[in-house]
Amino acid sequence: MVDQWQRVIVHADLDAFFASAEILRRPELRGLPVIVGGQPGGRGVVAAASYEARAYGVHSAMSAAQAHRLCPQAIFLPGDGDYYRELSQRFRRILESYSPLVEMVSIDEAYLDLSHAGRSFASPGVAAEAIKRYVRDELGLVVSLGVATSRMVAKIASDLDKPDGLRVVEAGEEARFLAPLPVERMPGIGPKATAKLHQNGIETLGALARLSPVLLEPIFGKRAVEVLQRARGIDDRPVEPEGGPRRSVGHERTFSHDLSHLVEIERSLYQLAEQTGRDLRRRGLRAGSVALKLRYSDFETVGKQRRFARPTDSHREIVSIAIELAHELLAQRRAPIRLLGVRVTTLSDLAIQLPLFEVDPLRQRRLNLALDQLVERHGRGIIQPGWLQPRETQREVMHPFLQPFDAGQGHG
Repeated sequence: MVDQWQRVIVHADLDAFFASAEILRRPELRGLPVIVGGQPGGRGVVAAASYEARAYGVHSAMSAAQAHRLCPQAIFLPGDGDYYRELSQRFRRILESYSPLVEMVSIDEAYLDLSHAGRSFASPGVAAEAIKRYVRDELGLVVSLGVATSRMVAKIASDLDKPDGLRVVEAGEEARFLAPLPVERMPGIGPKATAKLHQNGIETLGALARLSPVLLEPIFGKRAVEVLQRARGIDDRPVEPEGGPRRSVGHERTFSHDLSHLVEIERSLYQLAEQTGRDLRRRGLRAGSVALKLRYSDFETVGKQRRFARPTDSHREIVSIAIELAHELLAQRRAPIRLLGVRVTTLSDLAIQLPLFEVDPLRQRRLNLALDQLVERHGRGIIQPGWLQPRETQREVMHPFLQPFDAGQGHG
């Protein structure tokens, strides 16, 4: 039996990214043809189009004037680079929570290598489904994924079922998967090369794969051998993340309504800590300290950090300190909260020590990993401590500090 985790490369592509990002902050545009880029009366071009606009033949790099002729009812919006970059950075952090080997090839497209990072999942397909849910839950965006043993096959796979696609090509099935596809599906085969191949009766990648390099040299020159190998599904290029290793792991959330009760705050901190602990365990890391970020409804942002007694990957330890920090910050100012963030730093590889007078940390880690599998199978929120249950079920067991904040209350 082939080890399905022997080499696992994922290509992740955010669908209609710029248009989807605009719809994310303007929900009233959902379901309408949206075009981001130049304006109809100018000389600009289309940067992105929603799938509703694409149905009229609109595509990126088309002139805005032509797009308007094809779809006059479309809503044209200017681009917002800062907003898109912020979403892209959050997208990258989500991918890095599954593997440190992430290569961003554009603002909305990335490769990640799950070969050694995903074995806590039943299969590469299950890992990919978890990534899709994570991106949707955290960003409100849709990502199409291709999973294969190579970059090229993964990229082709991610494009086949858009939007919201997921295609897994099993190890050993690469050539069979590619064979019926048209030659122009392969990255690197442009219109001119496609025309020459068609003139010679070569329509599919399967037909291309059966040729010898000598026959391809007039079309591809020195690239002939490489093109032939790729047509057969062979691509050993690694995922190459830029920069050094990550120095922190964490999550933050902006709430649809300001939080005014401590129980809401603590419940949210638990969810953020649970995600952060799960990311640490996926990557085989421990954290030496935790930082809390808190943003009030008037956008004042404060934070506080504390070291653990010893490095940990336990979300229970993370949330315990995070709640302590929240109480200390709220003692200085009690006002409605619009954003919370939990981030752990001082990362190191997992190495569990066995203390003499405490619960066996190996047992605790096994429990946490079992909980991780339940979450990945059934979704977040499937398991929560009793003290985080909804208010109507708590009655007398509410946290003693529970009380509404005064929205008009300032410092002090």
